[in-house]
Amino acid sequence: MNVFLRGVALARLDSDSYRWKGWFRMRGYFGIGVEGVSKPMNAGNLFRTAHGFGAGFVFTIDAKFDPGLMKSDTSDMAGQVPFYSFDNVKSMRLPDRCSLVGVELTDDAIELPSFRHPRNAAYVLGMERGSLSLGLLEYCDHVVKIPTQFSLNLATAGAIVMYDRLSTLGRFGGRPVVPGGPVEPVPEHAFGDPVWKKKERRRQKMAASDETSDKV
Repeated sequence: MNVFLRGVALARLDSDSYRWKGWFRMRGYFGIGVEGVSKPMNAGNLFRTAHGFGAGFVFTIDAKFDPGLMKSDTSDMAGQVPFYSFDNVKSMRLPDRCSLVGVELTDDAIELPSFRHPRNAAYVLGMERGSLSLGLLEYCDHVVKIPTQFSLNLATAGAIVMYDRLSTLGRFGGRPVVPGGPVEPVPEHAFGDPVWKKKERRRQKMAASDETSDKV
């Protein structure tokens, strides 16, 4: 089958050869960015990793470097998907119904293994030797933390968050019970009834409930 990504035909692939692209079969989208970053190499590493995981957009907030200096982004992420550079938190704009998820080591943050990723999300990390600003944390719909003994490198932390999203929202076969065991096959997609049938059943239930109430 021909696989298309952002309007470009990648290749003619069979189901097994593109099985690793779990994000390709993942519903929704995500973006990732960083606040206050000053080192272009760190931002470039993060964005290159985001490109590998299939991010829909990347962004910076109050960046203190020239985006043209991101030489570590050898995949040219900013040239392949939308790149947004926001001057400050108040100028930041996200797509409608896109949840902002902050990645920060706070006491009330949800540990990443226990977090349910939103279908549409923008993840934001802090700069190399700092934290997310209080103003940005107030804007976040969720705050998660990676359960480590100390903070990690920017690109490393971003990669862990994106992998966790991929492993939980992507369609993969279940892990074997024991090491070396067979991987469970990916379940076939089951289509539900048309919307009009669901609405009809709902109306019938409401009508039946009203009749029961009148008899009582």
